[in-house]
Amino acid sequence: MEGVQWMRDAFRLYVKRPLPFTAMFVAFLLCALLATLVPVVGGVVMLMALPLLSLGFMLGSRAARDDLPVHPGLFIEPLRAGRQRRNLLLSLCGLYALCTLLIMSISEWIDGGSFEQLQRLMAQGDEGSSAEIEALLADPKLAWGLFTRFGLAACLSVPFWHAPALVYWQGQGVPQALFSSTLAVWRCKGAFLMYSLAWVGVIALFGTVVGLLFALLGARQMAGLIAMPAGLVFSTVFYVSLLPTYEGCFSPAGGTQLEPA
Repeated sequence: MEGVQWMRDAFRLYVKRPLPFTAMFVAFLLCALLATLVPVVGGVVMLMALPLLSLGFMLGSRAARDDLPVHPGLFIEPLRAGRQRRNLLLSLCGLYALCTLLIMSISEWIDGGSFEQLQRLMAQGDEGSSAEIEALLADPKLAWGLFTRFGLAACLSVPFWHAPALVYWQGQGVPQALFSSTLAVWRCKGAFLMYSLAWVGVIALFGTVVGLLFALLGARQMAGLIAMPAGLVFSTVFYVSLLPTYEGCFSPAGGTQLEPA
């Protein structure tokens, strides 16, 4: 049940600093939104920042556990390390962005641009586009594209799950960090399975309880108002949980203090 304990530890840490943790995630979302306004370069920068997002939350989780301040400035704290460590982190970020762009290109080639068209139609919200949406959903190319997109993204998350922390805290090179992360996830695959199932169970239970509650109140349509703040909280807690997963995989005592180099 170690994977379930990782999620419990994440919720405990989040409760200690709910507003600062949420502010960290909102600040990153705002920066990502501003980055997307810059054609091409902005999207690449946003992808490169994702490993720093996970590492920043790991720093924030450790700070909350030690009763230290939690703030968005922790996202750039790793870049203040020594030159060699900073260059390794930037190389890792660049590699992640490159792999993600490659996955997106392969997926778009498979679905023929159906996923992008579906997103555009859903964003428009026109009643006249419902027939086009149904036609796209019935297209097998879209299903294969989604399977490829999410399948490859899941595979990519394995080597990059612990890699930022391994570079920053343990001074590993990029290839060594990617290999160590992959090996750690494989060795703890049972815990990660329970971790994934616990998240699915919590989110499903929350959705069911909220739906039943609003149904009893006769305001079923109001349930959607809870989705956005709930999604924000669950997303934030997920990133808070990255530190427990890291320490569970690499700390013999399952929670020893790890100091940055």
